[in-house]
Amino acid sequence: MAGITTPQRTRRSRRPTGMPNPPLVLLTGLEKTGKSFEAARGTGSDLVGRSFWIEIGGTEGTADYYGRVPGADYEIVEHDGSYQDILDAIRWVNHQPRTDGKPNLLVIDTMTALWDMLSDEVARYARNRAIRKAERNRSRIPTLDDPVVIDSDLWNRAKDRWGEVLWQIRRHQGPCLLLARTEIVTAFENDKPTRNTTRKIKAERNLPATVDAIVDLHAIGDAWLTGVRSLHMDIRPGETQRFADFTVDALLRRLGLQDAADSRSVSELRPDATLGEPLLGPPAPQQAPTLTSAQAAEMIRRALMHPDNPEAELRALRERHGRLVLGAVSTQTAWGTMSADDLIDRSLEHLKTKAEQAQAEARQQVTGTTPEPDDTEQTPGGPEQGSSTTAGEPEPDDSVPPPPDPQQPEPGPEPVDEVSEAEEPQDLPHRVPSPVQASKVDRVMTVLLTEAEIQARTLGITREDHLASLATEGTVTMTRLRNYVARNRHQVADLLETDGHHDIADAYRRAGTPELKIAQLFAPLHADLAATD
Repeated sequence: MAGITTPQRTRRSRRPTGMPNPPLVLLTGLEKTGKSFEAARGTGSDLVGRSFWIEIGGTEGTADYYGRVPGADYEIVEHDGSYQDILDAIRWVNHQPRTDGKPNLLVIDTMTALWDMLSDEVARYARNRAIRKAERNRSRIPTLDDPVVIDSDLWNRAKDRWGEVLWQIRRHQGPCLLLARTEIVTAFENDKPTRNTTRKIKAERNLPATVDAIVDLHAIGDAWLTGVRSLHMDIRPGETQRFADFTVDALLRRLGLQDAADSRSVSELRPDATLGEPLLGPPAPQQAPTLTSAQAAEMIRRALMHPDNPEAELRALRERHGRLVLGAVSTQTAWGTMSADDLIDRSLEHLKTKAEQAQAEARQQVTGTTPEPDDTEQTPGGPEQGSSTTAGEPEPDDSVPPPPDPQQPEPGPEPVDEVSEAEEPQDLPHRVPSPVQASKVDRVMTVLLTEAEIQARTLGITREDHLASLATEGTVTMTRLRNYVARNRHQVADLLETDGHHDIADAYRRAGTPELKIAQLFAPLHADLAATD
């Protein structure tokens, strides 16, 4: 696929420093194997300045007690146990200055408890979601003993929160000790269980890939180096090596902390939620409007003069070009200045008025009675009182201005009756027409535009801005508009849930495309749309 070959900005290259990053160390092991003990003893290393201990989970509670470990020298960072406060505690540690030029040590005990907390959060959310769904469907509400499926979107949310914690840890300008518990599980081979067992780290599964070294403790002093990223140690990739006389201080020295850079050298990714490429080159010239005022006026005039079904022609014209395009085109008519879309609406009302007049005259011919005059329809431009017309011929309708003529300049204040006959809408046939009803296509288009308005309000923008990218791609047809609002439903539903409108968000996810009762669905939030629907 062809693309840009010329660099879009000035860059520079540099030689590698050869300095290691401040290490991220993962201490793992079964229960009561000395993970917290070794971490507490390592806080007294002369390679670090201050040591900060963040304890997560109340099952162990060893932060205060292990201050008695020989050589321990750390400060406990308190928090209220919530995810946001734990995250802020890490931010606070990251902003503490160095002591005597030495980096600070961060200890988190344990990452297992953090992942358990995030898993419990999504489990509770999934149960509440199941309860709301049961209440909405009037089915049996699940009890605490009933299993509830945690959808993938909730697991993705938990992983995002976990990733935010790791992002803050990587911002720490010093060594980090992350403690995690391991468990004995059945080993699988070809997706089938075997008789063998293996050790598994009880945390988010990508945690081992984010650290620089993994030390598995079988007991105090019995340590195994199961993974390391270092050129200061003589170990081959994938090799598990016993670490004799293990201490955290010895590990930090063998990882080269004394030669490490002041901060971690990382290039964080920046995902683009819009999946769009930025325009780095010269801006493309703006395209001329696809429909001019004269063209719109001529097409509407021809539709009104259709001999068989002018109403269907007007609606087909709107379907071909779309409301957005027609709404952006200004036309000059005897009714005044209005958009082409409004002109179509006014023309449809004009056809409806003439159809009602034809029905009234047909009833008069059958019954032989004279209809009562309607003062509301009489205008100064209408027929004078006492004038006569030929039997069976509808009276001339001068009360409604004619459709626009593309060749005619903008009309001034001259009377309406001076407009030429070529611009007058043609009278309907003398047959009795059926009542004018809104077509299905026009109803669906109105519903889709209402949904676009709701999406725009939820996103905090105007409907024109919301549909701007769609309008610039060409004519806005019903199919393109339907696909566009369908693509934005997931994002809008997530925002509704974030704002606490869970029932509306769930109903919106299950709504059809188009959803003919979209205004009633969002009536609690946008009553004005429901009132005009």
